[in-house]
Amino acid sequence: MHSLWFLFGAGLLAGTMNALAGGGSFVTLPALIAAGIPSVQANASSTVALYPGGLASAWTYHAGGRRPGNGAVCGVALWRMVAVTLAGGLAGSLLLLRTPGSLFTLALPWLLLCATLALGFGPRIAATRRHSRRGAGGPGSARVLAAQFALGVYGGYFGGAVGLMMVAAWSVLGEAEIKSLNGPRTLLVSAANTVAVAAFGLAGAVRWPETLAVLAGGLLGGAAGARLGRRLPPRLTRRLTLACTAAVTGAFFLRAILRAG
Repeated sequence: MHSLWFLFGAGLLAGTMNALAGGGSFVTLPALIAAGIPSVQANASSTVALYPGGLASAWTYHAGGRRPGNGAVCGVALWRMVAVTLAGGLAGSLLLLRTPGSLFTLALPWLLLCATLALGFGPRIAATRRHSRRGAGGPGSARVLAAQFALGVYGGYFGGAVGLMMVAAWSVLGEAEIKSLNGPRTLLVSAANTVAVAAFGLAGAVRWPETLAVLAGGLLGGAAGARLGRRLPPRLTRRLTLACTAAVTGAFFLRAILRAG
């Protein structure tokens, strides 16, 4: 019971972070591992627990019509992006289920580092590439779809900061309308997570009591974070998020070093 309340609190904080700036999985994944769940199952459970909040965000953007007017990203039709993301998400989730727990534990600090770098530098990369590629030709649909498939694999396998990675990648590939990408971003992240959630559930990789505790906290945290976000300066919320993600990443590297020693 104590661990369930602990996980509820972790979900509350994660939901608040996701509503403010993202990075909620940096809280839920370590919390689930601390509660005694093996790393692969903890990652699967974290994905399932945070899924409803992401789906609600995708629906909110869709209902508000916040998507590119031509229904395309980097000149590629959105339905094609969804299709390759679903395929990539399925591949990534199956890869996670086949990864030995010991190997995933070794890879986890590096995955967290990639996500931290995406949180820290993704928006800056997007802004820089937006200006430098003005007037440049399109990258070609094959390159865009290949990149999106790879992002789908990452999303299904781990998923930390995958939304920011998508925006950064699209900017590198020539997408100039950054402000219009929140709709496609939430839709495609939800697409990768949808097949991952289905695969994890069917494989029995989800620890449901702990997952439901995190999920409940995440829903309340998302609502609270949305209200808090109207009051806090964006720069402050971003700095707090980066401080949290960097601390968690450093802790996992220290844990790996201590285990190796």
